Amino acid sequence: MNRKVSKLWLVFKDNQIRRSILYVLGMLFIFRIAAHIPVPGINRDALAQFFAQNQLFGLLNIFSGGALESFSVIALGIGPYITSSIIFQLLIMIIPKLEALSKEGEYGQRKINQYTRLLTVPLAMLQGYGLLTLLRSGGSAISAAIISNLTFLQTVEIILVLTAGTIFLMWIGELISEKRVGNGISLIIFAGIVAGIPTSLRQLFVNFTQEAVVNLVIFVAIAIVIIAAIAYITEGQRNIPVNYAKQVRGFKMYGGVSTHLPIRVNQAGVIPIIFAISIILFPPLIAQFFLRSDSLFLSKLANFTINLFNNQVFYGFIYFILVFGFTYFYTAVIFHPQQIAENLQKQGGFIPGIRPGKTTAEYISRVSNRIMLAGALFLGVVAILPLVMQPVFGTSALVIGGTSILIVVAVVIETVKQIEAQLEMRYYEGV
Repeated sequence: MNRKVSKLWLVFKDNQIRRSILYVLGMLFIFRIAAHIPVPGINRDALAQFFAQNQLFGLLNIFSGGALESFSVIALGIGPYITSSIIFQLLIMIIPKLEALSKEGEYGQRKINQYTRLLTVPLAMLQGYGLLTLLRSGGSAISAAIISNLTFLQTVEIILVLTAGTIFLMWIGELISEKRVGNGISLIIFAGIVAGIPTSLRQLFVNFTQEAVVNLVIFVAIAIVIIAAIAYITEGQRNIPVNYAKQVRGFKMYGGVSTHLPIRVNQAGVIPIIFAISIILFPPLIAQFFLRSDSLFLSKLANFTINLFNNQVFYGFIYFILVFGFTYFYTAVIFHPQQIAENLQKQGGFIPGIRPGKTTAEYISRVSNRIMLAGALFLGVVAILPLVMQPVFGTSALVIGGTSILIVVAVVIETVKQIEAQLEMRYYEGV
């Protein structure tokens, strides 16, 4: 306990860390201000009714921090940037030139980040146009009241404003990441989720009933268990023993020490959840465009797609598979056993009983895949747990709440780890 208190004191004592944290809080405050700047030409009362009746858009609204429901200048959120990142992560695995560029250290990463930003612009424009088209083609009185009599220039203006809002959030996210007290994109999503808590509490007290209180108590109990489990899995790691051979340089002897190589159970953090949600929302969103199509086949296919994704069993199954698969995919992107094995060999390190080089890389990869199975299964189960519990409570709010808890806890742990890493660098001997 004293150690934790001392670390907390060091956070406030260190000028650079304190300024970084205050800077991040300031950026998140600006993000929340932007979430309340409305786009002109939208009937926000009708839009609020539309979101209250649509679970899919309610989930999108949660991750925009309520910015989509109020149709603010950042209504698209950070979604186009996440989609662009997913596209380039996939392209790196299939295009040799991009793969070679990704291995060129800081220069290669900087170029890929630049390409990702450039692709974000057309994706944001397409998503903005798609959102307007989707709201126009809703086919209901509420949908018709949201957007009425927009001219071509007004439509272009709204799309440009929404695109600029996404680029603005992307810029804020990168500024936050540069301070190394948390991942900027994750913290923006985190802030959006946390911002929705007061609204949820207000709705709870408005609909205050005995059944609601019982459901709340059960939900809080489940949330506490989930939070503890997420923290346990996130902190879990497998330590691979590593020995360093003794080396004689001149009249001095170096090396001869034993240490370990930590392999985390969940190396991907919260990214698989974000990727999975970004992908799973696409089919029903695209299907919405073809509901009123002149083609009978396209209209039936759109209805079938929407009904299929509204089926909780199918939705939960696809969600689980995506989270599970993205956990392995993203870990493969960020974790490179071959590079680790090469670095160990260059530094004179070796794993006892394992031959240096390719054999070491294969061993590290095998250990990583084995323990990653537990992490991927856990993330998938926690992601679909609210869907399993939904029939018990009779409300769709838990679908959003469970995913939100998963993201919030993972982001908090990731942020704390980055702050602790900075403390270790500055006060290694004193901590």
